[in-house]
Amino acid sequence: MTVSLIRSVRVDVDQPGAPKVPGRITTTLAKAKELRPFVEKLITLSRKSLPLQRRADELAVSADKNSAEWRAWRDSEKWNEWNQAQAPVLALRRRAFSLLRDNEAVDILFSDLAERFEDRAGGYTRVLKLANRRLGDGGFQAIVEFVGQNDRVRPTRSVPVVKDEPEASPVATEAPAEVGSSEAEGEQENANA
Repeated sequence: MTVSLIRSVRVDVDQPGAPKVPGRITTTLAKAKELRPFVEKLITLSRKSLPLQRRADELAVSADKNSAEWRAWRDSEKWNEWNQAQAPVLALRRRAFSLLRDNEAVDILFSDLAERFEDRAGGYTRVLKLANRRLGDGGFQAIVEFVGQNDRVRPTRSVPVVKDEPEASPVATEAPAEVGSSEAEGEQENANA
């Protein structure tokens, strides 16, 4: 079941029987509760390998295998340093393989999930109890999923910000007299007289 949860992260949507949501499976509640600590330990194991893998990558050579440059690197002391840096990473991958027994799941675990949860201290999975029961034995169903992707984000209400408008500086400016209004006043005075 652990392998199916991990393998559901990399999904080909064109494949028949592909999960609707990557990184999520539906199972019974009891199995989900048993699965969670097992998966969490595996992800922690893969997270521990990230700094070790980066150190080994710095020491690696970019030359093609069996080229003259690669052979010179292989015979040098740098290869021994790379080998010593790569050994703990290989040991962690072998430990994960001994638990999973699936090469693709180990690859997904160490490449995708380790990087995804690199900054998270724990709590990589979520178990959600479903309301409907399974047909047949009436067992409780649950969803097991990885957190952090497709999470609902609750919109936060923001209070509208009132901006204070700067007050206009008091300048002694007279409004220009309307041209038509002074002529109209003059005509009114002439008519009254």
